Amino acid sequence: MKTRISHSEFLKNYSSLSQILTDKKLAALGDAYVNFIYSLALSKKRGRPYGKKVKGAPLAEAVRKAGLRKLLPSRIDKHALSDAAEALLVYGWLNEASTLEESVKILEKSDDLKAGLVQLLTKTAAKIKL
Repeated sequence: MKTRISHSEFLKNYSSLSQILTDKKLAALGDAYVNFIYSLALSKKRGRPYGKKVKGAPLAEAVRKAGLRKLLPSRIDKHALSDAAEALLVYGWLNEASTLEESVKILEKSDDLKAGLVQLLTKTAAKIKL
């Protein structure tokens, strides 16, 4: 017997993108999600299984370049910026604003990780309905 787990069992209701971007618990799940989609993209590019973690610097820079920095508190560090990216991407996936497949495809086709992340963040933010 298959049981479907609904994200509504553990996901809060958010009223703004800022709330999503600053949710540390959502960012923790997003960390695993971002590493997974990046690893899948690299595996497809290389034609073999490959696992890789995404460092904070490209995520933080992608938040800036995607124009999301203005939605965050004024005094935050690079780690908080990268957490914001992870929170947004996993929230988008959980709420079907993006799919695993399209996220992997964007990262796979991008020659530059930061550029792929900017594209993912921009598309995800635009599709989220609050």
